[in-house]
Amino acid sequence: MTVYLVGAGPGDPGLLTVRADEVLRRADVVVYDRLSVEALLELAPPAAERISVGKAPGHVTMTQTEINALLIDLAGRHATVVRLKGGDPFVFGRAAEEMIAVRAAGIPVDVVPGITAAHACAASIGLPLTLREKVRQFSVVTGATGAGLPDHDWAALARPGHAFAIYMGVRSAPAITAQLLAEGAAPGLPVIVVENGTRPGERVLQATLDGLPDALRRHAVKGPAVIFVGLDWADAHLSPPRHVIVAAKVERAAASGNRQVDDQPYMPE
Repeated sequence: MTVYLVGAGPGDPGLLTVRADEVLRRADVVVYDRLSVEALLELAPPAAERISVGKAPGHVTMTQTEINALLIDLAGRHATVVRLKGGDPFVFGRAAEEMIAVRAAGIPVDVVPGITAAHACAASIGLPLTLREKVRQFSVVTGATGAGLPDHDWAALARPGHAFAIYMGVRSAPAITAQLLAEGAAPGLPVIVVENGTRPGERVLQATLDGLPDALRRHAVKGPAVIFVGLDWADAHLSPPRHVIVAAKVERAAASGNRQVDDQPYMPE
């Protein structure tokens, strides 16, 4: 008996790793979250049990303690238990808690990494995460905790040349924006929001830091979404994809001059 903590990637079935595919195809039971797509669940054998333990913002179907207990129970009855997680299990996936509980019960755990959402979403829209001489630091941070806004080093995040991606930050965007501005971040700092990245319903919004909360509200972004702060195609001398929506006034000094637009789909030159 073994519990496999499998990274499902960002949603596009084509981005599932070969090892994850192999494990799913011999699963006896698959325990999956709300971000799992049907095409991935179909990789498991027809007779495999499929159990949803999805958590949505503000709504918990099953607590983490209950999920831990479920995995232990299933491992006692099945040889191959797959815990399917969106993105990578070790990036805000609470895999450590499940590993501790399952291993304490004397059950082997095997972790199968997945492509995390930040990297996949950036690749999907052709947005480099680092740039030589311009962006030498890139972080991945969470925008929410059970106790509210995380206690990040906001001053470090606000420094020029430090780009980062925010997971689970849609609801807390006003507070995040206020913290960054208070620490000296430029109001016109570029922000890119990718909703449902790599999936058929992908949406991409381009805004500035001070316009982020309003852009999310006016365009009814619900998530899952990754918010990139401090990154822009212009800085890499690249053009955005055609489906980008300029969600708030953007005035960015680029190599070709200033660009000022408002609420129009961006069409590459």
